[in-house]
Amino acid sequence: MTRAFLVVIDSVGIGGAPDADAFFNGTRPDTGANTLAHIAHAQTLHLPVMDALGLGAAITLASGDAAPGLGAEPTGAWGAATEVSPGKDTPSGHWELAGVPVPWDWTYFPNTQPAFPDDLTALICKAAGTDGILGNCHASGTAIIDALAAEHIRTGWPIVYTSADSVLQIAAHEGSFGLDRLLKLCKDIAPHLHAMKVGRVIARPFIGSEGHYSRTANRKDYAIATPAPTICDDAQAAGRHVYAVGKIGDIFSMRGIDENRKGDDRALMGHLSDLVDGAEEGSFTFANFVEFDSIYGHRRDIPGYASHLAWFDNALGDLLTRLRDGDLLIVTADHGNDPSWTGTDHTRERVPVLVHGAGPRALGQIAFVDVAASVADHLGITHSGPGKSFL
Repeated sequence: MTRAFLVVIDSVGIGGAPDADAFFNGTRPDTGANTLAHIAHAQTLHLPVMDALGLGAAITLASGDAAPGLGAEPTGAWGAATEVSPGKDTPSGHWELAGVPVPWDWTYFPNTQPAFPDDLTALICKAAGTDGILGNCHASGTAIIDALAAEHIRTGWPIVYTSADSVLQIAAHEGSFGLDRLLKLCKDIAPHLHAMKVGRVIARPFIGSEGHYSRTANRKDYAIATPAPTICDDAQAAGRHVYAVGKIGDIFSMRGIDENRKGDDRALMGHLSDLVDGAEEGSFTFANFVEFDSIYGHRRDIPGYASHLAWFDNALGDLLTRLRDGDLLIVTADHGNDPSWTGTDHTRERVPVLVHGAGPRALGQIAFVDVAASVADHLGITHSGPGKSFL
């Protein structure tokens, strides 16, 4: 019996999505977006561990682009995965990697002000116990907090905003509004949003004072439930212990998950490292590293994104040396977020699939759902969803 580790580096796309022309940042289609290749053209990338697994080769396979500084002869199994779900968001990507493509069209709020229908605004006000809300628009989370935090503290009204994703986010100050109150507000309205097929309600607590506001690690996502069992459910049903690292527990509403460990990305790497050292035989660990997306991608910070990639690559190299014989570790992503692109939203891209523990070989063009099928194959459990194992 062996272990499986599935690691999602959030938003690290490699271009080439065949339907990118149907997805937009503002009025610009995502055709030609390529998170990693464009970073590599703008900033020197030194990612020897992922490149040895096949990262540079995967970029070229996915998009035809060559990323400067990448392209080593692969020593791992590598490929490029294509998504079929009608979204370029976190739930769509993670669900499909876990074996469940999204079977419906998500609800998106228009890029107008106000963005929310009057009945939804009234529901939020009633749940919050306030006479109104602030924001009511598409916005970058950090920017809208800087712009409206002072008024939020003065009025007590929550800051409510959205983006090109199927999401409603509520930001509130932990001190003046209260963390528990914010979490209850989001939990109370989530069923209404889920019935509308809005993928997530996200609590975005922050702290600080004028000019020095910062979001805290107490974020919580209230995600719509998956419409079918995922690889997490399959593993748990087979009696395997399922560990979640990062926001995986929120994305899957803790369904099929025994234990969820949270924190910022460096804390999450510590949790993953502990599980590499100590997780029991037959277990499944599903990890998400979100700061590529939330801190660098949405803010279009190319140097920051490049630096975070280098940090992750170095930490991954340490993890690989400590894996046990027979362990499988897959590094992939859920969508793109090209920091060189127009706007601030995700970009529709293929993603790399880099595999340690399956020998050196090219996997070719594969599907997101093939990742779940391969994890099930490795663990020797029955997989309830679609997909074909690449092992």
